[in-house]
Amino acid sequence: MERKKRNLMVVLIAAVIVVAILASFGLRLFVPDTAKIVLPTPAASASPGLEPGTGSGLVRVDVTPETVQTVIGQTLTRPESYFREVTIEDFWGDGEQSSTTARVWVDGGWTMTESAMADGAIRHTIVGEGQFWLWYDGDRTPVTGPADERSADLEGQRIPTYEDVLSLDTADIAAAGYEERGGLACVWTQTAPDALGYVETYWVAVDSGLLVSAETTLDGTLTYRMTAYTMERPAPAGTAFALPDGTVLHTAGE
Repeated sequence: MERKKRNLMVVLIAAVIVVAILASFGLRLFVPDTAKIVLPTPAASASPGLEPGTGSGLVRVDVTPETVQTVIGQTLTRPESYFREVTIEDFWGDGEQSSTTARVWVDGGWTMTESAMADGAIRHTIVGEGQFWLWYDGDRTPVTGPADERSADLEGQRIPTYEDVLSLDTADIAAAGYEERGGLACVWTQTAPDALGYVETYWVAVDSGLLVSAETTLDGTLTYRMTAYTMERPAPAGTAFALPDGTVLHTAGE
């Protein structure tokens, strides 16, 4: 009888040990660690598919039309505060073109833009808290109205954003990759020609998560180009986001 009790005790102890081992390690067999995505180096971009990291839980993603939206959406984020200059060029037939330069301050969810137009006019915009204000030099009363999350880019700077890439249908992405543009390491994406024949190409900087260049072509001819290769971050402290009457809506750094 005593021997049976000892045998039963041995079995129970063994069962407890097995359960403990399964609790500690067994779940890893069925619930693998969630992989984190990192961008490839330029040399690695030539290798197709996914490459597992070495003991770090990282997955190195080759930038392709199938993966570019994942790469941009999960690894690139815009800085919350910065200043930069953006150049917009429009091209027409017979060699005609025009250029606009915009100075852009972004801070705390606010965006202020000062654009020197091709005709010499200076256009000002401020976007923040769901509202936009627009005026030209000499105006005392700005035009104002509701704004959405894309107004700062479209109204103030006339630039697309990486959100435009994320909103593309995968079938509309013709090519993608990882290359240097303006001295910056970038993820680039090119669309297939639309119904009118226009092709758009975007370059998003890996370091800042900002769109630093974009081009539109029609039948291989350049019609639009945007470049913004330099940036200061954060935006200069004390920069006032002010209306023409002196009303300060926001101050950088506060």
